[in-house]
Amino acid sequence: MGLSKLSDNEIQEGLRELNGWSVQNGKLHKEIEFSDFDVAWNFMTIAVVEIQKMNHHPEWFNVYNKLVIDLMTHDVGGISQNDINLAKYLDKIPVIPSL
Repeated sequence: MGLSKLSDNEIQEGLRELNGWSVQNGKLHKEIEFSDFDVAWNFMTIAVVEIQKMNHHPEWFNVYNKLVIDLMTHDVGGISQNDINLAKYLDKIPVIPSL
């Protein structure tokens, strides 16, 4: 079974299982503000391991303590279950305070 673009109803169902995500410009979107750059960097470093395993790479943008994440599956032209799954994983990453 191949990956497919989720319907609006399926996306809304998925959003109910997520924390702080919305749909913007056809992508799952979340903005996170950390206490400082080190905490943001730790989050991204932890995330990269699972991102590589999934082979599903987010669009993300980091400036100092802010991280903007957009998820969509280019192969299906929209949001897929892979995006929901990655968002769920990102929601579970603990925020590790800087030393």
